[in-house]
Amino acid sequence: MVTEFTPDLEELAQDLLETMYEFKGIGLSAPQVNVHQRIIVVDTTPDRSDPQVLINPQVTQAEKPTVYSEGCLSFPGFYEEVRRPHLITVKAQDATGQDISIDAEGLKAVCIQHECDHLEGTLFVDYLSKLKASRIHKKMLQSKKR
Repeated sequence: MVTEFTPDLEELAQDLLETMYEFKGIGLSAPQVNVHQRIIVVDTTPDRSDPQVLINPQVTQAEKPTVYSEGCLSFPGFYEEVRRPHLITVKAQDATGQDISIDAEGLKAVCIQHECDHLEGTLFVDYLSKLKASRIHKKMLQSKKR
């Protein structure tokens, strides 16, 4: 849990957003870049006009399960269908420590849930069948050898 809200934390949040945008992602969690803090950033707008920093996020409500095709910056080029709630409420803090609450739906809700999973050590492939997950891991290993 993040407890100190310093200028360094704000800088980290900006670095996460820049990294996410550079790799054309819509979400990124601090653990994905080997920073072990409970921070995620998301921006699902086509024009990158709604960057959001969520520190210590917790999904407090989730409704209407649906299936979305998900990808991940940790598994570039791979997309699979994952079942998640379509509507969520998430409570968090911003980079200055102010409490925030966000109601999200659709892609934004899925993105927030996906990034929150990273904070718990869960990847989107963990939702797949063992066969599909194994295929993705195998292809990732093959691409590393090239």
